[in-house]
Amino acid sequence: MLRKITLTLAIAATAAVALVPTAGAASPRSADAIAGARCVQAGVRFLLENDLLVAAARQQIDYDAIDSDSGGSEGAINTNLPAGSFLPLGAVIRLHFTNPELFDWCS
Repeated sequence: MLRKITLTLAIAATAAVALVPTAGAASPRSADAIAGARCVQAGVRFLLENDLLVAAARQQIDYDAIDSDSGGSEGAINTNLPAGSFLPLGAVIRLHFTNPELFDWCS
């Protein structure tokens, strides 16, 4: 199960990079897509290193437990979330593209 989830997330992040046009001058949009894909990869690595990937995929992580008000550990989410912030993994991945400043590993 973990292997399948990891593979799916890795493919999604790689596909995001692959869809970025490489010919010609790099546009800000393609630079954002590359940065977002790298941000997602770093987030997946964080989940793997902390044995949280399966729980994240099952929407069993209370992200309040790893946000910035929980002790400021490396890899913290840089916002204060309310208790009970069980977010879908897809929503968290989208935030890596739209709000990378929320994640230490994206800077």
